[in-house]
Amino acid sequence: MSLFETNFDTHSDAINEEVIYQNPLLFLKIWEISLEPHYCNAVEKYPWHYHKEVEFIAVIQGHLGVQTKHDYVVLGPGDVMVLGASQPHRSHKPLTDVLHYVVLQIDLSKHFDQSTMPYLYCFSELTQPLDILNYIFNDNESAKRETHSFIMDIFKESQTRTRGYEIAVSSTIKRMILLLLRNDSRNVLNYARESELSRLRPVLDYIDEHLNDKLCVEDACNLLNLSYHYFIKYFKKTMGISFVEYINYKRIKRSELLLLTSELTIMEVSYEVGISNMAQFYKLFKRHNQCSPREFKLRMRSESKGTMEAMQHIRI
Repeated sequence: MSLFETNFDTHSDAINEEVIYQNPLLFLKIWEISLEPHYCNAVEKYPWHYHKEVEFIAVIQGHLGVQTKHDYVVLGPGDVMVLGASQPHRSHKPLTDVLHYVVLQIDLSKHFDQSTMPYLYCFSELTQPLDILNYIFNDNESAKRETHSFIMDIFKESQTRTRGYEIAVSSTIKRMILLLLRNDSRNVLNYARESELSRLRPVLDYIDEHLNDKLCVEDACNLLNLSYHYFIKYFKKTMGISFVEYINYKRIKRSELLLLTSELTIMEVSYEVGISNMAQFYKLFKRHNQCSPREFKLRMRSESKGTMEAMQHIRI
């Protein structure tokens, strides 16, 4: 990567870009861009834009200029760059060579499950965007190559859509997250120690056991014998999300399981996970899944039916 000083135009009028997921269950969009040689464009001709998804760029051939709020960088073959969620940026073709690269836009938060939830806060961008992780690709050639390979694997799987590709993509995303976490030599992700998580374990277990009950922060404070204000700050610092956000996350995850494995009505599912207000349940569910509980249930069962029919066809 090569860094150049430049005068930045205003990004106050940046376009808020809506990312349409190619697979709603994977919360990502990935595609390749190929541009012919013999021309180049100035970055000022392209509008600033941003989106709530994190963006990874992997250059295969040629050179790509990328401008962010603080830097201008020219990426070459094999280079990788990450752009944080909602961070204004724009790109252009600075040279007259062939340009071929892959763009991955992804909601990383959706790829953390109950077992990996303690690491969500590392990538939550509460204090700084993930752009800061680009130092890894500048300092660690091996990590850069591996990340580039991960992005290309995700692209290949998303294009071929071979049976089980969702598992392959999800697995590769987790491996990429792990690579960033383990190669963060400067600890900019603020990885918490196991002792901090262990201290919260009684509260986390209590939430799991009483998810369909009314959960109060005061009860959690009493479990750890901590004051209200200290507990609220400690929980968010350790988990990366607030106490209420964590409870809502767990309730929606359990509701997803019930929608897929039980014959309960949507209202019954809502009550089963401790949300008595249907409007609130729909609002929370849509926030996490970009669809209503009914749409989720129909879509998942439809995909399951299609997979079963495909398997039966193969056996025949």
